[in-house]
Amino acid sequence: MSAPFDGIRVLDLTRALAGPYCTMMLGDLGADVIKIEQPGRGDDSRAWGPPFLNQESAYFLCANRNKRSITLDLKTSFGREALGNLVTISDVVVENYKTGGLERMKLGYADLNQLNPQLVWASITGYGPSGPDANRPGYDFMIQAEAGLMSLNGPPDGEPARVGVPVVDITAGMFAAFAIAAALQARSRSGRGQRVDLSLLETQLAWLANVGSNYLVGNQEPRRLGNAHPNIAPYASFRARDRYFALAAANQSQWNSLCAAIDQEGLANDVRFATNAERMANLSELTEILNRVFARQDAAYWVNRLGDAGLPCAPINTVPEAFSLPQAQARDMVLEVNHSETGTIRLAGFPFKFSETPAAIRRPPPRLGEHNHEILIGMLGYTPQELEQAGL
Repeated sequence: MSAPFDGIRVLDLTRALAGPYCTMMLGDLGADVIKIEQPGRGDDSRAWGPPFLNQESAYFLCANRNKRSITLDLKTSFGREALGNLVTISDVVVENYKTGGLERMKLGYADLNQLNPQLVWASITGYGPSGPDANRPGYDFMIQAEAGLMSLNGPPDGEPARVGVPVVDITAGMFAAFAIAAALQARSRSGRGQRVDLSLLETQLAWLANVGSNYLVGNQEPRRLGNAHPNIAPYASFRARDRYFALAAANQSQWNSLCAAIDQEGLANDVRFATNAERMANLSELTEILNRVFARQDAAYWVNRLGDAGLPCAPINTVPEAFSLPQAQARDMVLEVNHSETGTIRLAGFPFKFSETPAAIRRPPPRLGEHNHEILIGMLGYTPQELEQAGL
């Protein structure tokens, strides 16, 4: 069967990570994604390294499979005309220009929607197109700081910390892909496209989830807890004899099972730890007691023993260890694809598995301008001479 987005053409006017991650998700599920890049430079992330693999940065490779690349200078008449021609035969535009950037070139939604009223247009900005911060540039690190995430990460008495991956960019891309799918579904009923805008700031605030709700509903200001949980105890990392591991006892039954599994049945009857609320109130004492017990054996011993008791627990793995997990291998979370310049490259697999219309890597991440002739000549009908005159 055809892929879910087979027949949908996406113009990708994004760079860095939020936008490219969104369009990669659409491409993984069958969309024809045409990535439009600045001649001679391309996506900023092409230069973000090391590491590089034959001049291709690992950063760029992680978010740009299943795309074709063309180069257009949108400040020239040729570039604007070619983009307009592509818009007439496309379904979706995704862009992450600074607010007003495309509008100043007469290439904003209001301009290009006139060429194709069925167009779904998705804008990803730092702060949204309205409000006092609309013109500020948005970066994942700044949003993690400003929208509360860093205040939650790090040791209680230490420096606030950012998440080790650009999680705001990635989740903004995921939200954008979901919103585009919804807009395409709405178009199938109405016959009309629409503009969808989302920002890194709003993305971050939206997925504060239970932590945000603790404040909005309970008026509790969240605080840094290291790896502890704001509502459940014990639910944290603990130090075994050789390394840390993660453990959760999320209900009373699991708490009782934990006490039995570590031969500390007396803890189950200790009034300080009788209920989850009491365990939260006496978290420091509880953590100290458990760490003393766990220090007697290696982490592997505890993970096996507690796992046999039905308790959620896991080693705290490095990234190489994570990709090497038998479960990750069984679920095809490392895929290989041939690249014309670099040979075989390894990419992270698909987190979604479809029984009838599976995702697939149809194209490796493209070289800059790799598909200029294929699209500008073969699809739009420009001549080689016109491309040469345009510097392409």
